[in-house]
Amino acid sequence: MPDAPILSSGDGAATTGSAPQKVKLDDSAFGARFAEPLVHQSVRAEQAARRRGTASTKTRGLVSGGGAKPWRQKGTGRARAGSSRSPVWTGGGTVFGPQPRSYTFKVNRKEQRAALRSALSLHAGRGSIAVLDAAGFKAPKTSQALDLLEDWGQPLPTLVVLSPEESSAALSFRNLKRVAVLTAENVGVADLLGAASLVVSHGALDALTARTGPPRKNTEGNA
Repeated sequence: MPDAPILSSGDGAATTGSAPQKVKLDDSAFGARFAEPLVHQSVRAEQAARRRGTASTKTRGLVSGGGAKPWRQKGTGRARAGSSRSPVWTGGGTVFGPQPRSYTFKVNRKEQRAALRSALSLHAGRGSIAVLDAAGFKAPKTSQALDLLEDWGQPLPTLVVLSPEESSAALSFRNLKRVAVLTAENVGVADLLGAASLVVSHGALDALTARTGPPRKNTEGNA
């Protein structure tokens, strides 16, 4: 069963001369096999959903002007033209240009949960996850948050996942360079994979574990 050290302002994550306390992580959520196709699909879906989709171009019917025929049909020696707003003219309309649209596409719930388990298990497998004792932040204090991360010694960027009510801890971490703070409900697979290290509070840990779905049943040995 995977585990993670506890980051606490009281004893620290790595106190000199003593081993840090650890928390046992749920094996079904943090010990899963890495499903690369599902992770790739989920990351694409999340990034596509973040696109605004507001790019818009004007067709020849939307460009102002061009109502009069530039010159008569025959006798000038030039190619016939019916409008100065033709796509082949400078200042004319655009053919097959982008229009406002939604880029979102659906990913099944089981696939989303499997991808989330894969991302969490990746951090657990390489030891880049820690559990934060958010109760130690009685008031916002950036220096306290910086000391915890430096004592832990993991590389940046770091993703800090907190519960909505842990505002003091969120205010302490949010001003640190290359540190992102999100709630457990808003964390996506792309956020987890984009972080080199992951810090999760006790409350957010339960919420993240719940998002991965019910514990998987062990069917080995069953007929």
